[in-house]
Parts: sequence; C-alpha cells; structure tokens
Amino acid sequence: MAERTIKVDALARVEGEGAIKLKIGPSGVEAAEFRIFEPPRFFEALLRGRDAADAPDITSRICGICPVAYITSANQAMEAALGVTVTPEIAALRRLLYCGEWIQSHVLHAAMLHAPDFLGLEDAFEIARLRPDLVKTALRLKKLGNELMEVIGGRAVHPVNTRIGGFWRAPDPERIAALIPELEWGIGAARDMTLDFAGFDFPQDEADYTFVSLVHPETYPIELGRIGSNRGLDIGVEAFAEHFAEEQVARSTALHARHGDAPYLVGPLARYANNFARLSDSCRDTAAAAGLGPVERNPFRSILVRMVEVQYACEEALRLARGYVPPDPPAVVAPRRAGTGHGCTEAPRGICHHSYTLDDEGRILSAAIVPPTSQNQKQIEDDLARVAGRFLDLDDAALQWRCEQAIRNHDPCISCATHALRPTIERV
Repeated sequence: MAERTIKVDALARVEGEGAIKLKIGPSGVEAAEFRIFEPPRFFEALLRGRDAADAPDITSRICGICPVAYITSANQAMEAALGVTVTPEIAALRRLLYCGEWIQSHVLHAAMLHAPDFLGLEDAFEIARLRPDLVKTALRLKKLGNELMEVIGGRAVHPVNTRIGGFWRAPDPERIAALIPELEWGIGAARDMTLDFAGFDFPQDEADYTFVSLVHPETYPIELGRIGSNRGLDIGVEAFAEHFAEEQVARSTALHARHGDAPYLVGPLARYANNFARLSDSCRDTAAAAGLGPVERNPFRSILVRMVEVQYACEEALRLARGYVPPDPPAVVAPRRAGTGHGCTEAPRGICHHSYTLDDEGRILSAAIVPPTSQNQKQIEDDLARVAGRFLDLDDAALQWRCEQAIRNHDPCISCATHALRPTIERV
C-alpha cells in the first residue's frame, strides 16, 4: 500500500478551529490526529478570586451555543457548596430552559452542519436551494428553542435571568402558555425530520464504545442524575475526579480526558444507550421507525439520535409549559460560606462537569470545568483511525470527506474544549 497523508488544516461545519491529519503507510493507518489549535481561554484562572455568584454568568461565555449547560452546572456546584436546595418549581423551570438549548443546538447541528454530509452538499445554503422546506422547518424548530431560552432566560444567547438558587424573576404564565402551540407543532416536526434523515445512506461503521452519561431512574437525564456507563459505572457527580482524568497532549490546546487508561464517549449516543427506557413511548416509536434499536453504535447515525432527542425535548417542554407554576420566590437565597461543590448536567454534546472550592466569604479559591468535547477528543481520534482504515480504498478526496464526516459525527464544540491548558515548563 502506498504511503498517503490526509490533511485538513481547517475543519468546516464545526464550532471552533480544528484540524485533522492522517498518516497512512504500508500496514494501514499509522497515525490519526484531531488537532485543536484554537487559543485556550483560561476560564478556571479567570474565576479565581471572584464571588461565587459570578461563576454561572462567566462560564456561560465559554459557549454561545450551549450556555445553559455551563450556567446550570455552575449553579448546581455552587448550590452544593453553599448548602442550597431549590424548590420543585425552580427545578422544573430550569429543565424547561434546558429543553430550549437542546432543541436549538441539536437542530443547528443536525440540519445545518451534519445533513450536508449525507446529501453530498457543501453547506446548508445548498440544502436551502434544493430542499427549501427542510431548511424552513429546521429554522422554525431552532427558533422555537431560542424563544424558550429568551422567555425564561431573558435572551437566547448567554441568558441573564439565571442565578444561584434560581432566577431573578419568574416568567409570566401568559408568555409560557404562548409557547404551547409551537411546542405541539415541534413534536411532529422533529419526528418527521428524524424519519426524513433515516433515509440517508449511512456508511457502515460500528464501535464498542464506553458510553458515559448521566443516568436517572425516572426520567431521561438533562439537568440531573448520577454518572453511569454501560460498563457498570454508577457514581455521584462529586466522585467524577476519582474516575476520570485529563492530560495535556502536544497536538491540542484542549486537555484529553480518559476513564482509567481508556477513552470514552459522551453525548447523544451515550445518553440514548444508557437511558433508552426513560424516553417516552412516542420517542421510542420514532426511534424504531427510524431503524434505531435501544443501543446505536454507528456514529454516523448519531444524527438520528439527536433528532429523537429534539422530539423528546419538545415533549418535555410541552409538559412543563402546561404545568408551569411560577416559583415564588423565584430564587432561594444562598448564604456566604466556605465549601466545595460539584455539578454535572447533560449539554447537547454530553456531560459538562464543574467543581468549585469557596472561602469563608464565598469567593472562588479553585475551579475545574470539564466540557464534553475535551472528554470526547481521544475517542474522536480512535474513530478517525477506525473509519480511515475501513475506507482506505477511497481516493484521497473521498477519504478526506469521509474523515471530516467522522469528526462532525460528534458535533465537536472546539471553543468549549479550549477553556483551559495546564502548561508544563522545563527550565534548563
């Protein structure tokens, strides 16, 4: 087999700046690198010395697509450190807000960034030209998610109505009720889009993943649960650092995470596999109609799982909107005290873990944030090597397209992953 090098210096249709490099030799794939070169932003260092109340707003700036994930994980960690328990009404409103983020983020990726791969098109503009109804439906669904975030959070990007202990003010019931007709429409639209996408020609691929996600005995996890896996892991969120570690690699400005000595996968495939029984009957019906079983190991079919989750998020949002009771008061007052707390929620791309230690005046002494994409980096590289090895018969252009698609299967949020870098300095 002739030696080949496949390089993509700037990945398209992903959030952030990254590259891939494959070295193929006589024996097959010799090296596969998912390189992240976006400058790190040092959010943990920015938080030191700040008041605990600043953490949710500051960490939301890590990502403009999934700010609620950072807000909610930070709030949970601070509430654990400060001994605060929110009311059921506040908890329900947080879940409703989070549903909005799932809807807009998943639809953005599935319809605008990922679908072009299966349609043989360069971007969503070409889809709009050839299939305008698909793009119109996707934009309407995304707008629905944005409206949920705006009504509850004050604005669609980096919500400003959230705080430790709850919200600054409770949304008017009339504004929540006004979303109900569109949520009813959204359930059917998400199902239709899932079945539409099920007709794509998916490459044959399968991996024996270690699926890691939140797990919950009663509900499909979004903003609460324990951390579990398909290998028997079942731990509280406070035990995360005892089972997972991050390390720096030269080719990336983001840390690589591992479970023991092995890679693992977070995100829709993991949530779905670990919590399939917690989905609604109608979502399980949609999954079956789309050809999905209780576990999906083909990463190229992750687009279908994301759309099933959009349907679920619409159903959950409809249930919560119909039962909305404004929390009164809208927030539980948090005391100032020393403590350590941990929080973990399911961002659209997977678990987002926060931990903080506070001093006696409620100032942040230390912060650790582990975003989903940094957790997936090692597994993404393994997927890249596996996919390239499986399709070596393709010419360079087709193999490059397939490898880029293998990256986009995971919807990497590269800007999220580069929030921290632990430098190693050697002085001679």
